[in-house]
Amino acid sequence: MDTDNLRNIVPADHIIPTRLVVIPVTGRPLYPGIFIPMMVTGERDLKAVQEASASDGFVGLVLTRDEDIDDPTAEDLFEIGTAARIVKKINLPDGGLNIFLQTVKRFRVKKVLKSSSPIVVAAEQLEDTNYQGDEVKALTRSLIGEMKQVSENNPLFSEEMRLNMVNIDHPGKIADFIASILNLDRDAQQNVLETMDVRTRMEMVLVHIKQEQELMRIQKRIQTQINEKIEKSQREYFLKEQLKAIKEELGMSGDAKSSELKRLRDAIESVDLPDDVRESVEQELEKFALTEPQSPEFAIIRNYLDTVIGLPWGEPAPDDIDINRASEILEKDHYGLDDVKERILEFLSVRILRKDTKGSIICLVGPPGVGKTSIGRSIARALGKEFFRFSVGGMRDEAEIKGHRRTYVGAMPGKIIQGLKIVKDRAPVFMIDEIDKLGSGIQGDPSSALLEVLDPEQNSDFRDHYLDLPFDVSGILFVTTANNMDTIPGPLLDRMEVIRISGYINEEKTAIARKYLIPKSLTKAGLKRSEVKYNKTTLIAIADRYAREAGVRNYEKALDRIHRKIARAKLEGKVETPVKMSPELLPQYLGHPSFEELNERTVERPGMAIGLAWTPYGGDTLLIEAAQLPGKEAFKLTGKMGEVMQESANIAYTYVRSIASEYGVSADFFETHSIHLHIPAGAIPKDGPSAGITMATTLLSLARGKAIRKNVAMTGELSLLGAVLPIGGLKEKTVAAKRSRIKTILFPKANEKDLEDIPQHVKKGIRFVPVSRMEEVIAEVF
Repeated sequence: MDTDNLRNIVPADHIIPTRLVVIPVTGRPLYPGIFIPMMVTGERDLKAVQEASASDGFVGLVLTRDEDIDDPTAEDLFEIGTAARIVKKINLPDGGLNIFLQTVKRFRVKKVLKSSSPIVVAAEQLEDTNYQGDEVKALTRSLIGEMKQVSENNPLFSEEMRLNMVNIDHPGKIADFIASILNLDRDAQQNVLETMDVRTRMEMVLVHIKQEQELMRIQKRIQTQINEKIEKSQREYFLKEQLKAIKEELGMSGDAKSSELKRLRDAIESVDLPDDVRESVEQELEKFALTEPQSPEFAIIRNYLDTVIGLPWGEPAPDDIDINRASEILEKDHYGLDDVKERILEFLSVRILRKDTKGSIICLVGPPGVGKTSIGRSIARALGKEFFRFSVGGMRDEAEIKGHRRTYVGAMPGKIIQGLKIVKDRAPVFMIDEIDKLGSGIQGDPSSALLEVLDPEQNSDFRDHYLDLPFDVSGILFVTTANNMDTIPGPLLDRMEVIRISGYINEEKTAIARKYLIPKSLTKAGLKRSEVKYNKTTLIAIADRYAREAGVRNYEKALDRIHRKIARAKLEGKVETPVKMSPELLPQYLGHPSFEELNERTVERPGMAIGLAWTPYGGDTLLIEAAQLPGKEAFKLTGKMGEVMQESANIAYTYVRSIASEYGVSADFFETHSIHLHIPAGAIPKDGPSAGITMATTLLSLARGKAIRKNVAMTGELSLLGAVLPIGGLKEKTVAAKRSRIKTILFPKANEKDLEDIPQHVKKGIRFVPVSRMEEVIAEVF
């Protein structure tokens, strides 16, 4: 018999009928040559099985185009599927069937005979082509070899699968078998099913094997990396445990976390914490014990616990204040300021008698350089307390006072808690500098945060945002400083005891220079006390010409400048010590005087008068000038006056016009003259009503053509009908008058009570004239 004809003989059970009942397959396509069980439960599929069993026992298995379709019709199926013979049926208790199928051949749907329930089609059997030749044999060996590599590295491939693959003799079936066990998507598997050319099919499957191998290489690399990390972590863990055991055997401390935990626990036990605070702290400690050192929370909790432990929780020691010693310290540290020292000693006396530290808030108000900060230090020395100072000038963030919440990165407690941690005392002296320069912004209002801190009724239970625990700060003696009370919020000012510090007169500056500033400056310059000599005239000349401010800061700078020049000249051999300073030598060391000579600001002709002004930097004198021009009536103001001052000038002008005739001024003087009133210096803003009587005096002097008496200064608000109204800052104005060598001061009678606040040595040599009407002023100055 011809062997080629034998090869082409097809067994009878591999010939499929031309009419097939179709069961739609939604998962993956099935390939010919396999034996597979199938669960049939749907009514449509049960009908298909029953109809197929009743005829020839063959069904068609065709993949649906859409995986998620519920009730597919013939239009929803691919054209090529696999014919299978029903080998066995088993009825199930729930009414379904378990059938065993033997897939036989590929087929193509030639025609749809019935589109649904069940689907019946006219089928055309398809045969493999191009499955012979050397290339196909080579592809077969490649497929088997590559698949062996895949199966060896993949535990999902069983030994039975490997044997089946080797025992298959047909190249097309090998390609089908490998495609069925590879992890391909349904469309790729359907493409393999629809490829009749065996060589092409094998090439497609070989590409898929290569992709599978690449995925397995990536998977293996990832698995290797994971295993290395796990092994490293396990190795480190075991080594750490071994090291811990060795250290315990040797009596050494354990790992860093254990020693840190022990340190914190011992510290918490040693601190006298209130019960509610201790409960919260122990909860944080338990959280710390459960936190790994690599976690960011580890450092956050440790810093928090360190802050809590570092605070002075115990009761403060009782005050041991000796009022006589306190007085000696204040006298030693500061010259003059007798009224300020009296107020502070009174305050300390009440503190001693009450044996109560609550409600202790002092506000020192005065110009720069008068010693507000140093007074705070002296108070701490007098009390024997720790001193902590911080400035709130320009502060805009509420968290600077009350701390940041711990949810923020880099959170810290506020200045109050930081200061207590630094001084380690629950009842220290806290100085809050520049409280009048607090700002506010989008981060909050610090002045509002200070309300709780400075309120004796609230600060016994102060809660910092970072700490979030109640802490008693009522034992702190708060000393605040300010240059100007006007910018301090009212509720904040109400909580403080205000002590005003006026500026110094020349005699006081001279004494301060001799006692404090000159020794300090000589030491800074590396000179000895015996190498520079000053007389009183020279020291007063420095104050007059170079340091005519309320404080002594510029005075000290002038001395430093002199001593630096002397130190250089000494090294260069240009001077011989001791250097005897005189007023004539001052320009050589300090340059031209910063202030004009006093006699240049005295009244020399009609239309001039000296007024007294108050500024945040102390008192000052104002030389007011007026000039007349022939022409139409007009009144012009210059000198950068504020709105209130301009109104005051207009009142003075109207008043003088109304009384001018009583003092020998012609009736048409103001109608025929343009009056110009000016207050030097023009670049400095000025405001307020207290120059009213000075401007009226200036205008009347101009109209009469008669100058007022020299060395007379005045201050007072003028009403439209000639009454002299009270003013503020008389003490500061008197100090300024003393510096300018004024002999007579006219002031409102309503301010007579303020004379008591002015030290006797400041009032010495000045005649004070209280006035209640402008007529009294005119009688005095002319």
